[in-house]
Amino acid sequence: MEPIILTKSQARKIILNAAGLARNAQFGTGIEAVYKVIDHLGFVQLDTNYVVERAHHHVMAARVPDYQLEWLAELGDEGLIFEYFTSDAGFLPMPDFRFSLPVKESFAVNGKPLAPQLARLVKEVLDRVEREGPLMVGDFDDDRLEASTGWWDWRPAKVALERLYLEGQLMISRTKAFQKVYDLPLSLVPQDTDLKMPTPEEFARYVIRRTLGALGLSSAKEILWRARRVKGNLVKTELEQMLANGELHTVIVDGLKSKPLYMLADQEIDVKLSGEVFILSPFDILNVFRHRLKDFFDFDYQIECFVPAPKRKYGYFSLPILAGETFIARMDAKADRKQKVLIVHNLHFEPVDLDQTIIEKLVQALRAYVRFNQCQDISFKKSNNATYLEAISQSFSG
Repeated sequence: MEPIILTKSQARKIILNAAGLARNAQFGTGIEAVYKVIDHLGFVQLDTNYVVERAHHHVMAARVPDYQLEWLAELGDEGLIFEYFTSDAGFLPMPDFRFSLPVKESFAVNGKPLAPQLARLVKEVLDRVEREGPLMVGDFDDDRLEASTGWWDWRPAKVALERLYLEGQLMISRTKAFQKVYDLPLSLVPQDTDLKMPTPEEFARYVIRRTLGALGLSSAKEILWRARRVKGNLVKTELEQMLANGELHTVIVDGLKSKPLYMLADQEIDVKLSGEVFILSPFDILNVFRHRLKDFFDFDYQIECFVPAPKRKYGYFSLPILAGETFIARMDAKADRKQKVLIVHNLHFEPVDLDQTIIEKLVQALRAYVRFNQCQDISFKKSNNATYLEAISQSFSG
């Protein structure tokens, strides 16, 4: 079958539609829409950075206008979603639970062998959870023998809990303060959940369909990223099989020199965008692969919280701002929760012309983002475009 040839604009629209950003409230409103987002994307990455509201909440607020922070926890309590580490840590729909089993098996089989003392501790920790019920790290004595050397220098009880979590013997829920609570799967997984280990072929097809459903268009390398925890996976083999069966199409995008991309055969091609403005999390599905932003959107983006301060260009935690199919700006912001002010350290505009309509939509998006961060006001410190900043500032002061 001949490849489908797309323009860059067509490709962008397909990608945005798959990401749930073709229009405002693409999945509706209310807690039902939150589940629809997770069920559609298949995976929503979580992050603990709290400079602004956490990434998983931000992803939801960008797509569900009336989003409430407690809804994710409620979906977890109802057994509709669960937290696990696949490609990264995140929330998945409960019907996908069986497809987390190969990843858990991989962690169990391929994990670094435990020293005898730590192996005994792992067993003791599991025994305690089985006897006492859900436990947090703080429920265990501080068993560190040496002073901590940094962020990832966990004490033994924490190492044991995380090992049990990755291998699937424990699961995680969260307190209102976002602290981890470790519990047995029996307590968190509904009884009617399919627990059958998928075959290697089923797992590969699951990864392919989930990745293409969320990304719209994808290279084999990006699909393999989702399956990288499972060594010897059959993603490449099943890609070819699905292509031969007509379940997938290959795609060539004008102006891109990359290898052919893949697309689901039932993917809508003639996508219409509403032209709304979205303030996005750095960990949004749209922003996961930096090269995709550059290739498809001509947007060179990097989250700079991992970059040494002297080398940062735009700020510690700059948020991409999208209008229609174009990234128009990036905003480095911090929520001052005591003063209830969203402080914008830097609002950097891309070299694109913005008309009054886009400026007004950006103001609306900023107002919503202020409320989402439980703030009441906004303060701008710096921008590379005084004209645009003045128009925005007047809208807030008026």
